[in-house]
Amino acid sequence: MSEASTSSTQVPAAPTMRAMRQEVHGGPEVLHEVTVPRPEPGISEILVRVRAAGVNPTDWKHRAGRRFLGDPPYVLGWDVSGVVEQVGLGVTLFRPGDEVFGMLPYPHGAGSHAEFVTGPARAFVRKPASVDHVQAGAIPLAALTAWQCLVDVAELRAGERVLIHAAAGGVGHMAVQIAKALGAQVIGTASAPKHGTVMGLGADEMIDYRTTDFAEAVSDVDVVLDTLGGENQLRSLRTLKPGGRLVSTVPVPAGGLSAEAERLGVRAQVMLVEADQAGMSAVADLVETGRLRALIAEVFPLAEAAKAHAAGETNRTTGKLVLTVSD
Repeated sequence: MSEASTSSTQVPAAPTMRAMRQEVHGGPEVLHEVTVPRPEPGISEILVRVRAAGVNPTDWKHRAGRRFLGDPPYVLGWDVSGVVEQVGLGVTLFRPGDEVFGMLPYPHGAGSHAEFVTGPARAFVRKPASVDHVQAGAIPLAALTAWQCLVDVAELRAGERVLIHAAAGGVGHMAVQIAKALGAQVIGTASAPKHGTVMGLGADEMIDYRTTDFAEAVSDVDVVLDTLGGENQLRSLRTLKPGGRLVSTVPVPAGGLSAEAERLGVRAQVMLVEADQAGMSAVADLVETGRLRALIAEVFPLAEAAKAHAAGETNRTTGKLVLTVSD
């Protein structure tokens, strides 16, 4: 067989992509760029070319080994905004070229800190044309968490009073805007320098947790959104009116939380965010109508994911950290 005919029958190399991976648990330095095979979309999945992906506290907690993914190697990242590259069997909602954003199934669907990622088609919705990929990539996990806490679990209603802890944080600043969109009165906790920013998002009242005991300053609220956990959960119960609801995003409830809630005649629940197209559609509508936006603390290129993790772990950021991916 001639050299020409031999070369013409060679199998093309499988496509590859860049990704930020870790082989061990540890500090930000364990994240490093690798070249890996590009995934293929399975049944009911889409392949998304990532343009931007948020970095959330759950990312650095998983990186350090304090969450649910088990042992590395793995690629982190649940937020994603990008362009549909390919669709799998049975997908009718999207086609290549569509701009989408969403949250990959939590926790085991991680992988958006890469050039491409696959996920269930129904974990995504169309990206609002009114925002860019950086803004869209910052929104899904935090906004979906806030939506599910306030709407699905707490069933927050117009006219009710809600106390939102860490109101300048990723979930907190989304929750402030969602609560206002629902017609609630919002009380937030944050350090004093952040009060103006959070009130600009719609908060009616702010408490400086460094100088004021919120449990003494606030009473008769209908709903508390807790993202801090521990003693904060127990102390927050004291601010609720009878029949009030506390929802916490911290997966390990404080000892005695259920018993104390029952004693006070209130409800306390702990929840983890889930992939949810109906919720994402509601979030997208709020974004499109200008009622929800992400505060962007810093933006990093994909290769600098370690710097984004280090910035997040200072616990001093306001809003969201985002990684961007270029061609």
